[in-house]
Amino acid sequence: MYQRILVPIDGSATSECALDEAGKFAQQQNAQVELVHVLEDIRYFDSENYLDYAELVHAMRCSGEKMLTQAQNKLQQAGVAAEIKLLEARGERIANVIIAEAKNSLADLIIIGTHGRSGFSRLLLGSIAEGVVRTAHIPILLIRGN
Repeated sequence: MYQRILVPIDGSATSECALDEAGKFAQQQNAQVELVHVLEDIRYFDSENYLDYAELVHAMRCSGEKMLTQAQNKLQQAGVAAEIKLLEARGERIANVIIAEAKNSLADLIIIGTHGRSGFSRLLLGSIAEGVVRTAHIPILLIRGN
């Protein structure tokens, strides 16, 4: 039924739960998996302290690539082939970047972890999963963390 599954990951335990579920789902459906990680924009700078912006971006990129490679290896060990892609927000909301990638890659399902925050913590931290659900053109499988 589903042939291409997009799985956004962020290194959190909740993201790991979504990855595990995507692996099971892909095995059952014989589907292809695309793992994505979105690099967020850095908007806050402390003018009193020196910050090497290029070094910070490089570190974030390396961290994202490592996260994607580890997730890809985990799925491959379970017998599931997975492509990886590191995306940049470039001023866009992360949810919008995920949806755009789903369209570009012709995904027919997104499996994403949700932290299940509510109230004030959700207001402060936002909800990428909620943004994906609200704007998606394809089915979404939300995986709640432990």
